[in-house]
Amino acid sequence: MSNEGEAMKKSKRALTPKLRFPEFRDSPGWKERPLSEVLSEHGLKSTGSEQVFSVSVHKGLVNQIKHLGRSFSASSTDHYNRVLPGDVVYTKSPTGNFPLGIVKQSKLEFPVIVSPLYGVFSPETTGLGVILDAYFESPANAKTFLDPLVQKGAKNTINIKNNRFLSGTLILPVNKEEQCKIGDFLHSLDGLIAAEGRKLAALRDHKRGLMQQLFPQPGQTQTQPRLRFPEFRGKGEWSEKTLGDICEVLMCKRIFASETSPNGEVPFYKIGTLGGVPDAFISKNLFEEYKLKYSFPRVGEVLITCSGTIGKCLPYDGSKAYFQDSNIVWIDNPTLEVSNEFLLSILSNVNWSRLNSTTITRIYGPDLRGLPIKFPQNEKEQQRITDCLSALDTRITAQTAKIETLKQHKRGLMQQLFPAPEER
Repeated sequence: MSNEGEAMKKSKRALTPKLRFPEFRDSPGWKERPLSEVLSEHGLKSTGSEQVFSVSVHKGLVNQIKHLGRSFSASSTDHYNRVLPGDVVYTKSPTGNFPLGIVKQSKLEFPVIVSPLYGVFSPETTGLGVILDAYFESPANAKTFLDPLVQKGAKNTINIKNNRFLSGTLILPVNKEEQCKIGDFLHSLDGLIAAEGRKLAALRDHKRGLMQQLFPQPGQTQTQPRLRFPEFRGKGEWSEKTLGDICEVLMCKRIFASETSPNGEVPFYKIGTLGGVPDAFISKNLFEEYKLKYSFPRVGEVLITCSGTIGKCLPYDGSKAYFQDSNIVWIDNPTLEVSNEFLLSILSNVNWSRLNSTTITRIYGPDLRGLPIKFPQNEKEQQRITDCLSALDTRITAQTAKIETLKQHKRGLMQQLFPAPEER
């Protein structure tokens, strides 16, 4: 009897989240339930008046259900699935960090239609839909839930039929009032994150608009910008030269794969890791030897990725680091006729896709050397412009960090708002 009582206590404890709203702390624990108990298919199809939407992913993470428009759909959308406000959608297609597909709730206030390949389900409460949306934001949660449901099918296809998806189980609150309370809370948190995201977008739009006025635009006959700081108005046209007239394009001495290791003393950056976390290193001795014998960037000179993700620009910060030859170059700028900061502003806003029409876009040395550069000869005007843009960049960085902090806060709350599956 004692053992049975302990087992019951353990079960109740395991199905109770660490964090619970006060009014539900004495309520029964959550219950492991198949989704078929809380979701249902309404099976509605297009009425012909809805627009085509899809789940979008940005940098491997779920973004939102976005508008595609009819040009992206089949010739007929009669068989497309109708999504009502609050419906939960399962895409069934591998994307980014979600190799088994994405589960996402529609936060739209109007009906839309999606591909007939998508599963569309209505939750028993709006709150539960928000809870499921938040749960499946985590790639780890999505994988844990979907992995056991996969059935072997054709190569590279995900064979999880709607009824099998609904057979998967989750630990969920039984009390509908608790579902709604959690849902409202998560919805308000999502609203806050979205509002901060709009502020970030507004800052970026403001910077783009300012750049268009602070710099002469391609195709303009005059070299003077539309917007000039008061102290420099009437000071004459800007100069126009090619980048090759004032700078040189250089790269590091080649490093072979056999000279790198997953761990080491000096980071070796490639196009995919520049500005992020290195995945390769070279020895300190090799770094010192090559830095002494061959060309190497000065502090502040602009590094540019020339292949893959082209046109990523960063100033060299002087730290011990080495860079992949050919794929990463830098602008050697010994005369400082144009400051490195001003060059960074110009090069960060070049439309590199216009440089060539090859299938695999790449920035070549002649592309960079032939790039037209318009700039004020007055060093103080260059500095005034870069200070203005730098202040905006600081605000953009701070806003980006604020959004990431809110997202981390949400992730932390989710770990406490849901009972841990491993504790069952």
